[in-house]
Amino acid sequence: MSLGAVFLSSMATGVLTEAEVSWIAAHQGSFNRHEAAVALRLGRLLDQGSINLGCRLG
Repeated sequence: MSLGAVFLSSMATGVLTEAEVSWIAAHQGSFNRHEAAVALRLGRLLDQGSINLGCRLG
């Protein structure tokens, strides 16, 4: 799994899964500056309600 793939699938579906959030939290120490900015963006989108925490079907 890569942060870029998580970001793109979240933007396409509007959903961020709990497993993806856990993966981001576990790997945040190894993110470079760009990846950290992407992770922050995902968090802001969750806070705004643009992306929902849930599961993807099919």
